[in-house]
Amino acid sequence: MDLATPAARPFRLRRWRVSTCCGTGSGTATAALASAADPALQPGDGAAAQATQATRQYPPPAPTVSPVQGLIDLHVHCAPDVFGRALDDDDAARRYRDRGMEAFAMKGHTLVTADRAWLAQRHVEGIRAYGGVTLNGAVGGLNPEAIEWMARVQGALGRLVWFPTFDADHHVRHFKNGPSGITVLDEAGAVLPSVRRVLQACARHKLVVCTGHLSAVEALAVVRAAREAGCDRVSVTHAMMEVPGFTLEQLREAAALGAKLEIAAVGALMGPDAHLAWMREWRRVPHREAAAAVRAIGAQHFHLSTDLGQTGNPIPADGYMLLVEGLLAEGITRDEIRTMGREVPGALLLG
Repeated sequence: MDLATPAARPFRLRRWRVSTCCGTGSGTATAALASAADPALQPGDGAAAQATQATRQYPPPAPTVSPVQGLIDLHVHCAPDVFGRALDDDDAARRYRDRGMEAFAMKGHTLVTADRAWLAQRHVEGIRAYGGVTLNGAVGGLNPEAIEWMARVQGALGRLVWFPTFDADHHVRHFKNGPSGITVLDEAGAVLPSVRRVLQACARHKLVVCTGHLSAVEALAVVRAAREAGCDRVSVTHAMMEVPGFTLEQLREAAALGAKLEIAAVGALMGPDAHLAWMREWRRVPHREAAAAVRAIGAQHFHLSTDLGQTGNPIPADGYMLLVEGLLAEGITRDEIRTMGREVPGALLLG
């Protein structure tokens, strides 16, 4: 080598010249390769460089205001739990806070979450957390004592009561998980006395009654009984999903009774092509279908949530953003998003 000649530098091709930020090929790849290989075609020189610059594509900037600013998620699953969860309570609280959300409510299928809500609020400033109890076998099923004690947990952050979910008779029979589960109606179709005692406890403490994984017929019967018991805060859990599977007319009926109808972000991820095996057993509820129901019945009868937190799914705060963006793309207005995402759930929680 001639010592008077500088050592040759290794050839390096900048990644952005041949791909987008996600690694897929960009429309400027050919021009970029030519420019890198020929010094005469470097940016800033000649028509080829101007053409390359004119077609350069950049990802959109982050929104100046979070699309979920000030909204509330009434249905999220966090660790610790008996199922795989992507985030613990504090992690979820921080994610919601960092996206500008107002509050969230933790749901456990087996454990009371009112105490965990109190801890999450102490650990993470700038976000409000709530909890509740689900009336599965782990707490004695349709057990008003479980509600009484949950409502008395320090902080009064236990605000929601879910009727049975994976222990509900309808859920067990529908998914063939066993011979039977917890029922809410007798053989004649009348609401059981144990259901009425549960609803009396909910009315006494002004709690949100959520229908869980009952059938549509059972859920409507519980909604009627809840109104008779004096419960003025009722939510039909993921109303359009596989369970309970409300029709449009059943949605109208529940709304006429004063119940709010939950639209859950996880519904749009379900279906036969879902990325997790258990989700393939649930039908998909596309954003278009949810938006059509909102237009038919009115945004004031719905509330948004995620029902996310499972390992392998989007984290709840991001899932909420996907739901909002999907509904906006289907013609739902930002005012309607605020109604369903803040005003309705806020009234359920706090009256």
